[in-house]
Amino acid sequence: MSTRLTPRLGVHLAGDGVDVAVLASHATGVELCLLDPDAGADDGWAERRTPLDGPVHGVWSAHVPGVRAGQHYGFRVHGSWDPAAGFRHNPAKLLFDPYARGVEGELVLGQSVHGHVLGSESAPRADHHDSRAAVPHAVVVDERFDAPPVARPAIPWEDTVVYEAHVRGLTMRLPEVPAHLRGTYAGVAHPATVNHLKDLGVTTIELLPIHASVDEPHLVGSGLRNYWGYNTLGFFAPEPRYATDGARAAGPGAVLAEVKGMVRLLHEAGIEVLLDVVYNHTCEGGTNGPQVCWKGLDPTVYYMHTGGHPATFADVTGCGNSLDFRRPRVVQMALDSLRYWAEDVGVDGFRFDLAVTLGRGDDGFDPNHPFLVALQTDPALNGLKLVAEPWDVGPGGWRTGGFPPPFAEWNDRFRDAVRRFWLADPAAAAHGRPGHGVRDLATRLAGSADLFGHSDPPLARGVVASVNYVTAHDGFTLADLVAYDHKHNQANGEDNRDGTDNNLSWNHGIEGPVPSGSVGMEILPLRRQSMRNVLATLLLSAGTPMITAGDEMGRTQHGNNNAYSQDNEISWLSWDLSPWRRDLLATTRHLMRLRREHPALRRREFYTGRPRPGADDGRPDLDWRTADGAAFDHDRWHDPSVRTVQMIRTAPDGAALLVVINGSLDSTHVTLADGTAGRWDLVWDSTADHPGEVVEAALESNGNGPVEGPPGTVVGVDPLSMRVYTG
Repeated sequence: MSTRLTPRLGVHLAGDGVDVAVLASHATGVELCLLDPDAGADDGWAERRTPLDGPVHGVWSAHVPGVRAGQHYGFRVHGSWDPAAGFRHNPAKLLFDPYARGVEGELVLGQSVHGHVLGSESAPRADHHDSRAAVPHAVVVDERFDAPPVARPAIPWEDTVVYEAHVRGLTMRLPEVPAHLRGTYAGVAHPATVNHLKDLGVTTIELLPIHASVDEPHLVGSGLRNYWGYNTLGFFAPEPRYATDGARAAGPGAVLAEVKGMVRLLHEAGIEVLLDVVYNHTCEGGTNGPQVCWKGLDPTVYYMHTGGHPATFADVTGCGNSLDFRRPRVVQMALDSLRYWAEDVGVDGFRFDLAVTLGRGDDGFDPNHPFLVALQTDPALNGLKLVAEPWDVGPGGWRTGGFPPPFAEWNDRFRDAVRRFWLADPAAAAHGRPGHGVRDLATRLAGSADLFGHSDPPLARGVVASVNYVTAHDGFTLADLVAYDHKHNQANGEDNRDGTDNNLSWNHGIEGPVPSGSVGMEILPLRRQSMRNVLATLLLSAGTPMITAGDEMGRTQHGNNNAYSQDNEISWLSWDLSPWRRDLLATTRHLMRLRREHPALRRREFYTGRPRPGADDGRPDLDWRTADGAAFDHDRWHDPSVRTVQMIRTAPDGAALLVVINGSLDSTHVTLADGTAGRWDLVWDSTADHPGEVVEAALESNGNGPVEGPPGTVVGVDPLSMRVYTG
């Protein structure tokens, strides 16, 4: 046995066998169950049981000799069956190790995977069917990886561009990736994938959950899968279905090695890896859901309860259960998992799903919650990129801007402001209804100080705390935002009831695709211009931009805004690009290059609107001007009819950038604002299908290069369009 005073939780190779430790603080006995295939057994498995010693502070442990990597195992827990008090000990149920590094097998839904007799929920009776053949098995893994380490890319926040992607969907249809690597961890790190990310300008890939997960009962009944993976079975084991066939055949150790290899290859290419992690709930559903792990080990410790009688799970996640972060052992499990993925696997950070749940104390969300304090102070974690999804569905669940440093946060106010300005407001104006002015959009363009500037000392977090996004895995794609007014989720089998109805989208007059040669073709250029407006606003705003995989190429989900169960062409990226999709990809690359090359677009601190320190030209770091070049006053900021604005951002070295936005349905004349000692050079116009057209048009009109003129030059700006100048 290890000489550690506190056993290391999980099952780990040690000497002539394994060290075993599991939390089951209310149990009267725990057995380690070693499983081996046995064709002669009724269920195909032979089982050897070893009683564990304990409990010591709730932990049962032992050293078990003779166990090697590849061994299947689980736990059986003895104790009281008292569901009214929250206890559901049932040794007939083989339980997954929460700390397992490997997993094999599928969850076969039915009576045997439930601790209670189905139909007895009002007075639950213990079920005695053995579950070992119907549940995934934990597997002992040799966690060593012999390849030398690769230094983390360590991209500064101000240079970061995040690309949210699904391991499977990213490469399932990428022709340059060999067929046997498509949809896998190895496929993500294939040179064809890496080249796309590098050419695009991505610095950081954020992967949807890769923790082991299972499918919800209602999906299994419909013949669907939980494609997104937000239904976690284990917080340490990688999901095997994303591994290559060869790795899966070789076992969980090879799956883990493939994940580590993916991270290593991406690091060699200078790309960071963030993981979307789901510590807020588990796959065991509500109070009467399957019993495969935590529910059978220690449910009153692991899960948040309502406090009533009979005992019932509290649900602030909308998923049936919520892990209870008021409990030190839950905090420990999450921290142990994070350290493992950071130190052993080598990832660069995490995006925390429904992160408010992780900071809930007795009185609701607490920014000084012990878990959040640990993330700020833990030396293995506090230097990584930590991103919160700053809400859940419980009381007081919307907390955007409320997380402590070093957290960054998804900015839903940015998403809504950009969609409203470029899509919902013009749609309303086309029908004679009022919209909004430029005030909220300007706040988001400048880094959302109203949300992220409240700190001690003030403004300490900087604009990079705002992870700006307009689309994500959840919701319409960019192409669907401009083609659908309503969700079309029939493929999910829920009668189109799932998914949000607050899309803030605009179909531009026709719902869905417009067939070639049909009536309505005239709206297609406007749709594409709207996409460019939205994309440019995202990439040129202060903060940390996040784009969703495929938006750079006009990916559609055919109006499905909740494609969580669509492991098919609805969700997979299409790489067969029509001319307009190639143009959009070129536009995205151009805008990212502008961001990368111009220091005025990469800033960490909040803007002050005052002259830059040490500058002798008196120019402020941020300046807002009206269409005629005058300063914005209070009345214009609050006038909903004012839909044209000029933004000048100036870097410390004096390099300036001018963004001209016309959000009205009419063309307008704009007097280029003061903000450069020289001339304003036009470098992009959203009316151009391809960024090269901007240069060509300027050459034709000027003859001396893409130069529009000095401050004070009057230019015509098209309706619903955006221009970018450098000075």
